[in-house]
Amino acid sequence: MIADALTTSFSHFAVLIAMGLLLVGLAVGLIRSYVGPDIEDRFTALLLLGTGGAALLLLLAFLLNIPALYDVALVLALLAVVITVAVTRKETSDD
Repeated sequence: MIADALTTSFSHFAVLIAMGLLLVGLAVGLIRSYVGPDIEDRFTALLLLGTGGAALLLLLAFLLNIPALYDVALVLALLAVVITVAVTRKETSDD
């Protein structure tokens, strides 16, 4: 019983640390998307925001035990892929 409580406590602590690191990464990506010298740098930073946001939602769903957040994270990840394909096709057709 004590071992279960310690394992749960440690897993929640690890999730909180991972969420903190993801938030730092998202903040850096947000700064890079605003400052970036080229459109490619800004686009890559926005992709980082999409995937990092999905990862953050997955961790939040695990921590709060809200299954609907898994669906939201999946939709966000799929939208990031669709936007990547759309912008890449636009860039290749402009050349």
